Amino acid sequence: MPAVASRHLRLDTLIRLRWLAISGQSLAVAGVHFGLGFTLPFGWCFAVIAVSAWLNIALRIRFPLSHRLREGAATALLAFDIVQLAALLYLTGGLQNPFSILFLAPVMISATALPPQRTLLLGMLVVGFATALTTLHLPLPWAGEPRPVLPPAYQLGNWTALVLGLAFTGAYARRVAKEARDLSDALTATELVLAREQHLSQLDGLAAAAAHELGTPLATIALVARELSRLAPAEGEMAEDIALLREQVERCRGILGKLNSLQDDDGSPLDQLSLRLLIEEAAGPQRPFGVPFEIVMQGEKPEPICRRNPGMIYGLGNIVDNAVDFAGTSVTIAASWDEAHVTLSIADDGPGFPAEVLMRAGEPYLSHSPGEGRAGGGLGLGLFIAKTLLERSGAMLEFSNRPSPATGAVIRISWLRAVFEADSREAGAYQALS
Repeated sequence: MPAVASRHLRLDTLIRLRWLAISGQSLAVAGVHFGLGFTLPFGWCFAVIAVSAWLNIALRIRFPLSHRLREGAATALLAFDIVQLAALLYLTGGLQNPFSILFLAPVMISATALPPQRTLLLGMLVVGFATALTTLHLPLPWAGEPRPVLPPAYQLGNWTALVLGLAFTGAYARRVAKEARDLSDALTATELVLAREQHLSQLDGLAAAAAHELGTPLATIALVARELSRLAPAEGEMAEDIALLREQVERCRGILGKLNSLQDDDGSPLDQLSLRLLIEEAAGPQRPFGVPFEIVMQGEKPEPICRRNPGMIYGLGNIVDNAVDFAGTSVTIAASWDEAHVTLSIADDGPGFPAEVLMRAGEPYLSHSPGEGRAGGGLGLGLFIAKTLLERSGAMLEFSNRPSPATGAVIRISWLRAVFEADSREAGAYQALS
């Protein structure tokens, strides 16, 4: 999947973090040398720090504040930070220096913004330098003689702790950043779907408003045409033109009358769907995929009827699609109703929900590796949007597995019958009051 430009690291972020590191390194070196009186290669240390400062200045001059780094450039800059810190640690005691823990910072930054391969590459670079610094380094700055020599077992412990810290913080930072990105993507996509739905639902109001505004000038044109008809000769080209004008005025009046009645019109028969027709329309596109459907209807007549709702149809269709993906041999759609409730149960005979997925079903987490069971591509952004749209129609959703020894997942969708049978405006008002 190509990287999204808006997710690339901002150069300004790395520059600010490097200035913070430069300030901390300078303060630490100066404090150890002048404050504590420890002997260390002061000039070389500040030369290494100065290289980092020069790079920051050059980047600030060359690029604007809003510049976003591509993956390769961001990896190179983070690798430079690792190399610079390794050089500074080489001059100040190697892995014995407690500031060696700062090796974690570039890897953590990479884990939040770069692909795993880049983070792994930077992690291996850190492990390589950490391994070398266990033996190759100048003495640890210390007061007096003899300088302390840490035993090999302690240095091995430091190395192990650093490697484990790299693995843990990298994995944790990546997981947190991924969940934040997934949630942002899901909310953005849902807002787009809902904005489209709201836009469509407002078209009838806009049409009625346009009809109302155009009514006055059209009435004026009709009045003028009538006066011209009275004053013009009874025959001739002018009479024909005036007659044509009056016909077109009446035609416009008819069109505007239809537009003006959109909000109050009960709609055509196609605007009404019985519960079975709703199921057929949502599940119909999945029939060609070879998994048979069984539709079970249970309830006393009359059957519930709802207004055609694209969001409801899309949501049900997505859930049926998910059931077809994981079904072994069949999908069962059971509908039941009484005077108070309307309920749909969509069940398959597949592997069912894993326990960890069942606890989070309907949450907006995305998967980029389809085909890994229900924790993979089948349950993610699509189900989140379907759940959101169905809940907007007044539905409540429950996720479960079929009781043992049967296998498969069950999604139960229920409405109050008054909400199910109300039109979209009435349902919205009902939800607002509930």
